[in-house]
Amino acid sequence: MAKSFNKRNLTTGDIAKLCGVNFRTVIRWIQRGHLKAFQLPGRGDNRVQVADFIEFLNENNMPIPEELQPSKTRVLIVESDEKVASSMEQALQRAGYETRLATDGFSAGALLGSFRPSVMTVDVGMKGIDGARAIRLMREDSRLALSKVIAVTAARTSRKKQEQLRAAGADGVLNRPLNNEDLVRTITDLTQ
Repeated sequence: MAKSFNKRNLTTGDIAKLCGVNFRTVIRWIQRGHLKAFQLPGRGDNRVQVADFIEFLNENNMPIPEELQPSKTRVLIVESDEKVASSMEQALQRAGYETRLATDGFSAGALLGSFRPSVMTVDVGMKGIDGARAIRLMREDSRLALSKVIAVTAARTSRKKQEQLRAAGADGVLNRPLNNEDLVRTITDLTQ
């Protein structure tokens, strides 16, 4: 598992690991004025702000390590209609989301552990599925404790049915025909 760099300042050792160089090379970059840094009082240890390090990487055409790239919101699309699923996936990817598709409950369950979605869209009209019951079961799954769930319903779903889905744990409800702009806006609102 990669080390997380969720801090604002990096040590010369952190930078050396991220760039695959010796820490002395990083010190030389700092001494020569290529990499902006500051020293801790009393010790003289160098620290580099993450923003300054990313600027250094960009100026020198070096790749930004995955640990420092902003993480994309992960969306698992559970949808039985492959055309609708593909349309949803394209819209979400254009909006910067990382997506996976599942066309049934079994494949959705298989993806939960490896993909760990921030958001799930669930076609509550899938054959053999009671939408409210499926959402209640999802809410009982510890892997989805922090995930947002959006129920995608039939075009003429009653207000009462929508309220049942929300009571079961849905964070949002979208009706068909699905408008991809509404989908993106709903996910953005839920994840900010």
